Formats: sequence, structure tokens, C-alpha cells
Amino acid sequence: MMHTDTLLKAYRLMCTAKAMADTYEANRAICKYVHSTSRGHEAIQLATAFQVLPCDYISPYYRDESILLGLGFSPYQLMLQLLAKRDDIFTGGREYYSHPNYRGADKPTIIHQSSATGMQVIPTTGVAQGIQYLEQINSDKLVKGPGGELPVVICSLGDASVTEGEVSEAFQFAILKKLPVIYLVQDNNWGISATSEEVRVMDAFDYAAGFPGLDRVRIDGSNFEESFDTMHRVVQYVRQHRTPYLVQAKVPLLGHHTSGVRREFYRTQEDLEKHASNDPLPKLRLRLLQFGVDSQQLQSIEKEAWAAVNEQFQKAAEAPEPDTATVTDHVFVPTPVTEEKGQRQPFGNDKIIMVDAALFAIREIMEDYPEALLYGQDVGRRLGGVFREAATLAEKFSDTRVFNTAIQEAYIIGSTVGMSAVGVKPIVEVQFADYIYPGFNQLVTEISKSSYLSCGKFPVATVIRVPIGAYGGGGPYHSGSVETTLLSIKGIKVVYPSNAADMKGLMKAAFLDPNPVVMLEHKGLYWSKVPGTEDAKTIEPSRDYILPLGKAALVIAADETNITNGESCCIITYGMGVYWARAAAKNFPGQVDVIDLRTLFPLDEELLFERVKKHGKCLVLTEEQQNNSFAEALAGRISYTCFQWLDAPVTVMGALNVPAVPMNMQLEQAMLPNSEKVAAKIKQLLLS
Repeated sequence: MMHTDTLLKAYRLMCTAKAMADTYEANRAICKYVHSTSRGHEAIQLATAFQVLPCDYISPYYRDESILLGLGFSPYQLMLQLLAKRDDIFTGGREYYSHPNYRGADKPTIIHQSSATGMQVIPTTGVAQGIQYLEQINSDKLVKGPGGELPVVICSLGDASVTEGEVSEAFQFAILKKLPVIYLVQDNNWGISATSEEVRVMDAFDYAAGFPGLDRVRIDGSNFEESFDTMHRVVQYVRQHRTPYLVQAKVPLLGHHTSGVRREFYRTQEDLEKHASNDPLPKLRLRLLQFGVDSQQLQSIEKEAWAAVNEQFQKAAEAPEPDTATVTDHVFVPTPVTEEKGQRQPFGNDKIIMVDAALFAIREIMEDYPEALLYGQDVGRRLGGVFREAATLAEKFSDTRVFNTAIQEAYIIGSTVGMSAVGVKPIVEVQFADYIYPGFNQLVTEISKSSYLSCGKFPVATVIRVPIGAYGGGGPYHSGSVETTLLSIKGIKVVYPSNAADMKGLMKAAFLDPNPVVMLEHKGLYWSKVPGTEDAKTIEPSRDYILPLGKAALVIAADETNITNGESCCIITYGMGVYWARAAAKNFPGQVDVIDLRTLFPLDEELLFERVKKHGKCLVLTEEQQNNSFAEALAGRISYTCFQWLDAPVTVMGALNVPAVPMNMQLEQAMLPNSEKVAAKIKQLLLS
């Protein structure tokens, strides 16, 4: 029989949650930011919170305030987030109510997650993946419980989100790899204004039956005792057996979907009464009376909860607003790599191609950092990447550290959030730039915002490798350029090396950077097989060579005499554009600067503006389709900053504005820039 102390603790917190919801409803003018409450879900949430240890990880979703109360957070702490106040311990006033993130020795770790329903499932499964890896290598980064307990991961989600494809990706990976994760599905039969009967053919319990290896149980989530017993058993099972589990808890929805989508907008009185009849609070009160608890004691608990909530709400309402000067803080956390170090061209080293530079850099990283691993489609033992960019790595480091994934770009990218949170350093690969779009949801909603919205507690340290660009007959889905789309995302860094030395130095810097870095690697430069790209092969830099992000290179410098006489220009470019520009510049000896950006964000504006001001004439060259591109945006920035030094409008050259790179090589060449087209632009610019 359950001890009454546990029931009384749960009752006190249920009363607190109800008092909070009622207080918010009575003070709608003060509680102006959109929020949801846990009314109806309290029993399963508290039962879950009571099982976890500080070594565990838990990802609540936006209706999980009772989980947070059960973990030991105070109403005042939650209210500071509700009201977006300065002292909100989770996000400093930047994030919605019940969107916590937390690092501390006293409670489970909570990674940051977005409001996109179901999107937290991949990052949280990534936490379990990271924990498993730390177990496999016996890492001292693995935090255990006071009795040596192994950590478990709990991912909470609503029933409507289970229909998301990304949830399926997470389930597949968790089962395949046997990860210690519990998916807690709180099923209240509503997905905003849609009932389950309208939008799905099965509930989470039946859906889980289609995933062999995913244990499952369905319970009455409004019954605290049943919920507590089940969650205790499931947590202990996963803690011991290290396999995934799904718990479907049927619960009533007593409040609104959110404060902005109110229940009277879409629910009937009959539906509201049906849900109210299953309210976990009076059900638990009745059980306490049956256990012999005095009704006056329960009344005292109720009054104390109301008084405490009222006092803390008043205090939170009077708390200071954030300092607007901090609005740009925590977009990134500082990187330790700020200077170029090591030998770029050590005596006696051979020349290497770019694909080998990447391979050698990752090999050295994995030798030096046991927390580093590599995964993605086809990078494992048999193939080593479709471009052989990971060849031999699995043989050297084992299938534990280098392995294939399914065709799951969302999982590949999003799992790095959880991996990074536990101290693992993932390097992942998307096979072609054209295939990155299924992973954009995770890149935008989870990765890019994590540092900013957690006030720097959860930056995502990941390197995402993306082979990019046209390389001769690759066709419309293997030749695309995506840098403009990537650069529209704030909170990520984008690197684009054009030669082997830069590849190795930038790869090392990207790995050491505690922020997310996308490495764009041009397929046409990998082996220097494209005519005119022989210089992409360079002497292999030393093992300790590191090239900081955000430093452009002056590849060719014009003669000072020509600059002084106004007979020069500069070309700003990157990737394959460097080789088009170099070839074109041979037609104008001493008259052309060629600047290789190397990093598209952060951008070396200091060097760019300095050279543009010297020449007064500038061409921005890109492989992307020109209209609305990064190159055009950069040209606008240059025009604004360097206007008084310009002798001619800043010129842009990119590919033709068609939707895709054609398969036929003659059509491909007609679409793309080349050295002859660039030379014609230079001539035009010099004569202007």
C-alpha cells in the first residue's frame, strides 16, 4: 500500500497547480503571454516527477508545469517565466511558460526544446543515445545516481504530436540502438480544436505496437496511484534493462488548450463535463479520506496552497523586466579558437586532396577526443561515405564511434542536440546538400535557438558535414547550393573551405567550437578532378593546425600601382568561385584581388571592406542562383558600408535563376558561372 506521505505530497502539489491555473485565469491582463496549464494532467505528471534522480534527464512539454512542481521548482520560479521576467531561471524572459531548461546537481537535467509539438522527441532521444555512448566507453562524463544508478531519459509529449514523422524517426532509432528512454504520451483526446477521432487512426499505444522492441503500457493517467506504480516500475525497468518504453496515459483536459485558444471556442458543455468527471484532484482527495486522512487537514493544505500561490504571484508580478541591453546575449557562446595556430605548410609533408584533408582531420580528432563520433547515411564500415570521405574510419574506431543511420536527416541533425548536452561531440553528415531540407526543422527550431533561449546553458556543439555544389552531370537533386537558406538561420555558423589546408584547419576549429557549425564541402573540389581546381590540393598542414572561423584569405593581390591608378577591382567569392575567379584573373595581370571568404558566417567584414575601399570596384561571385542570394545581400552590405569609396556599383554574378541544376552537362554549364563569364564581368567592371 502506498504511504500517505506520498499521497499528501501529490495532493499538495495538485492543489498548488489548480491554484496557479485559477490565479492565471483571474489575472488575464497580467498573464498576457500565451500559456497552457497542467489541469487534468497533474496525476501522471507528479507520478513521473517523483521517480527521477538528479542523474536523469527529462524533457517536459508545454503543458507540464506539474512535472516541474514535482521536480522541486517553486511556483514563483515558474511564474517568472509565465510573465517573461528578468529573473526567469530558465530563459531570462525569452521563452514561453513551461518551457524549462536546467543544469544543476539537485535535479534532473532538462535540455532546451521548442514549442513545435513532437520536435523534442529527436533531441531527447539524442540524450539517450549520448548516455549509451558514454556507458560504452566507460566515460567519466557519465553521471550516476547516489547508489550507482544508471541514468534514464524521459520524454513527455502530447498525444496529437505522435502523428509527426519525426516522432517515428526517434522511435526507430531508440529501438534499433536499445536506448534507455521512456516516451510518456499524455492523451487527452484533443489536438487544439481537433479530436483524436478526426485526425488519427490509432492512439499511441496501438501505434507503438508497430515498433517491435518498444515496450508499452496504457494507464489511467488521472489516477495517481496507478500512475505512480506504473512509472515506478517502468523507470526501474529502463534503468536496469536499458531499452525504450512507451507509456500512454489517458487524461482529461480541464483547462484551455492555451490562454489564447480558449475551451469555449471549440468544446461543448457535454465534453467539458465528461472531462471534469475525471479530474485527478477530487479523485485523490477521496482516496486520502479513504486512507483516514482528516478532511480538515486537506482543507488546510488547500488553503495553504492558495495563500502561497497568491503571495508568489504578487511577487512575480512585481519582479523586474529584463534589461533590453541583453537582448543579443547568448546567440553563441565563446569559442576557444581565435587565432591561427600550427604549421600550414610543414616541410616534408605531401600534397593532399580535399576529401583526404577532411578524412585526416576527423581521424586526428577522434584519436584525440574519445567523446567524438561520426554518423550519417553510408558513412559506416562498408562504404565510408558516398564520396569516400569517411573511408577507413569505422575500421579504425569501431562501429560504436562510426556508424550508418537510416535515411533520417531530421534524426541525424536533431539528435546532436541531446548528444551535445551530455558531453558527446557528434560529427554528422547529410549525404547531399539537396537532402538537408528534411533536417531543417531540427536545425531551425531546436539547434539554432538552443543557446539563445537557454541563456547559454545549452549551446549545441556539433559539426554537420554537407557535400554541396555542382560537379558535372549530378543533376537536379545532387548539385544544389543551399548556403543562402542556411544563412537565413540565426544561431548557426557556416563554413565553406576551398582547399585541403583550409578544410583541415577549419574542420578542427569547427569541432572545437562549442556552437553548431555547418561545413559545406564542394564535391567538385574533393579530388581536384575538375579542370582548373588543381590548387585545391595543398601540403597537408600539421596535426595541430587550426584555422579560426571568420577569417577570409586574400588569394591573389593586385599590384599597388594598378590600385593607385584606379585600374583594379576585387572579387569576393568562395568554394568553386575561387577557381573561376583565379582563372579569370589571369587575363588581367596585377589588376584583380581574389578574396576567399572561407567562412560565410561569421564573415570577415574587416578584410572585405578594407579591400573594396582600396579598389572602388567589386564583384561578388557565387555558384548559387543569383536572385535574392547571400551574394546579393553581401553586395548590398558592401554598397552601404563602402558607398563613398565606390567608383562603380557592386556587381554580383551567380548561376541563372532556374529552380534546379539540369542533368545535361551542357545545360549545367549554361546555368553556372565559369572563368570566361567571370572574365567578361571583370572587363566590364574595369572599364566602368
